[in-house]
Amino acid sequence: MSKSRNTGAALDRARPLGRQKAHEIQAFSQVIRMPIALAESAARQSATNLNQVLADTITLRDLYKKHHWQVAGPTFYQLHLLFDKHYEEQNELVDALAERIQSLGGISLAMAADVAETTLIPRPPKGREEVPVQISRLLYAHEVVLKEARTMARQAAEAGDDGTNDLLVSDLIRTNEKQVWFVSEHLVDVPLVKAD
Repeated sequence: MSKSRNTGAALDRARPLGRQKAHEIQAFSQVIRMPIALAESAARQSATNLNQVLADTITLRDLYKKHHWQVAGPTFYQLHLLFDKHYEEQNELVDALAERIQSLGGISLAMAADVAETTLIPRPPKGREEVPVQISRLLYAHEVVLKEARTMARQAAEAGDDGTNDLLVSDLIRTNEKQVWFVSEHLVDVPLVKAD
């Protein structure tokens, strides 16, 4: 074989094989059996529940980023930083939820359109809102997530799914409760310059 023919074959192997298409290897609604000593019915229920709370957590996370960019007024700096910190914490929860779904043998939601179809949190307007409205919107979203997380944690515990229960209680509920505390204090009506 000539050197030039050898070089041509090597170049073909080095060329990326883009635009490939094939069928899905696992449908979204399908849960495969994983060797995690958990009943398939419990894994299926937890994966379904976690996808709902994942969609709402992604939406809450994105609300924080929207408000981080669009906050205005005398508390701009404090809220700009707080909203970004809460965004990062919610982003960590998103990853933990998605990974738990996958470890249960399910498929996690991943694309924005799928999240928008699934979330229970109302879509905000594209424009900028006043700070009290931004905060109220965040608090409502937290309440949605906390309500469903508590229900889902009980269901997971009853089904013997300790991993899902622990994630929901130790990470999701505790993080959201603390964020509610930090954010809600900005709605307390106290004077900025003069005490009564």
